[in-house]
Amino acid sequence: MKIFTSTQIRELDRYTMEHEPIRSIDLMERAAKALTAAITERWTNRTPIVVFAGPGNNGGDALAVARMLAEKDYQVSTFLFNISNHLSEDCITNRQRAKDTKKMKDFTEVTTQFDPPILEANMLVIDGLFGSGLNKPLAGGFASLVKYINQSPSTIVSIDMPSGLMTEDNTYNISANIIRADLTLTLQMKKLAFMMPDNQQFIGELRILDIRLNQDFIKLTESSYSILEENDIRAKLKGRDDFAHKGTMGSALLIAGSYGMAGAAILASQACLRTGVGKVTVHTPKKNYNVMQIAVPEAVMQMDHEETYFSEAVDAEDFDAVGIGPGLGQHENSAIALITQLRRSQCPIVVDADGLNILASHRAWLQQLPKGIIMTPHPKEFDRIAGTSCNGDYERLHKASELAQNLQIYILLKGHYSALCTPTGKIIFNSTGNSGMATAGSGDVLTGIITALLARGYHACDASVVGMYLHGLAGDLAIKDLGKESLIAGDIIKYLPAAFKRLNE
Repeated sequence: MKIFTSTQIRELDRYTMEHEPIRSIDLMERAAKALTAAITERWTNRTPIVVFAGPGNNGGDALAVARMLAEKDYQVSTFLFNISNHLSEDCITNRQRAKDTKKMKDFTEVTTQFDPPILEANMLVIDGLFGSGLNKPLAGGFASLVKYINQSPSTIVSIDMPSGLMTEDNTYNISANIIRADLTLTLQMKKLAFMMPDNQQFIGELRILDIRLNQDFIKLTESSYSILEENDIRAKLKGRDDFAHKGTMGSALLIAGSYGMAGAAILASQACLRTGVGKVTVHTPKKNYNVMQIAVPEAVMQMDHEETYFSEAVDAEDFDAVGIGPGLGQHENSAIALITQLRRSQCPIVVDADGLNILASHRAWLQQLPKGIIMTPHPKEFDRIAGTSCNGDYERLHKASELAQNLQIYILLKGHYSALCTPTGKIIFNSTGNSGMATAGSGDVLTGIITALLARGYHACDASVVGMYLHGLAGDLAIKDLGKESLIAGDIIKYLPAAFKRLNE
């Protein structure tokens, strides 16, 4: 699913009106019907409703919803804010329609003074003040109104966007002046702001409502942002030939585990094997030998010369992919061995965990990374590499995108919506995964999955996309049986077969 900018959303609306064809006011009516249906599914007409409508088309949507709810015998009090005596054309039309509705409990058009209604716990507030066209922080009376709504005990439903939240960049927004919705009913598609972790406090539960905007425009319009859907992944999966053998299913090398961190090597190698690779070789310090042989008998052990840490690069000529970093430690000899390994290896590479921390301590080495390499940092690991993003997640995301383009590499920024930043500037968000996966070793599992996919012949971009989706899907399937609180990294590996099975159905 593509994610459009606010400009593209306006173009999509206009294109739909021209090519369906449909009048703007009728398209608004269609949206209002979808919004009303979503509200009436959850709240009965015994719930008192207060609607706050702004002067633009978001306010027009809210007025139409207020009218439709009133016609269904809901007790609706509506406030239209017309402070500067300038309403959008469709807002004007819906103002008249709302006034003509005999079943509306109260309708107040605010032009100067505003006497706010008492908002109680049993009430539903519908926020239709400002939508996706907002381009600056709220101030003055609207900021005060937002604060008043937020401090109330009422349940808040926002139309399209929580008022005050901008569609893309909220770096310099004022968080106190943004509605904190319990439910956001967004129209047609997700917005970029919804993908940022620091905006989740405003969005609450998110539901996307299909209002049948023009699919040709959506298909043909390029977007820098997209979010994965299950069919995207099904289309990328490679089949398994009936005559396949371990020699045709790829050979992966994992360089992982220092003494005391063998668990990271175990998790990565088990995940690699569960992702269908033909052969896994694990290069690890000598002291990890016994535990690795017992925990992962299917893997081939290649022991480092050192007892406790990775000390020298190995010949990767016979391998189809290399994964390096889980539990590696940051010994200075390991650092030198890491950059040597990255320079010498001709096959695709994934770098994670301590591999990333070593690069963060030797930033000049970033320019020596081979093109097409995959880095999988969580936010703190990325900040160590690129510098702290003081202004939030949007800044971090675009730093990652710029670095991926400058170095011509792939950066998979991990999080609830993991984001793959590509060398072309495209950013692909993952739609699977849950907070139960916020546990030690989860990243090691992801490294093993992506390394296996690379070894099986997936392109770096497809390996990253399929890998993060599979990883999250396995976690989602696991919590259905285990719950979020008790999930551990090994459970993700156990549910990888179920994830593959679902995608192959």
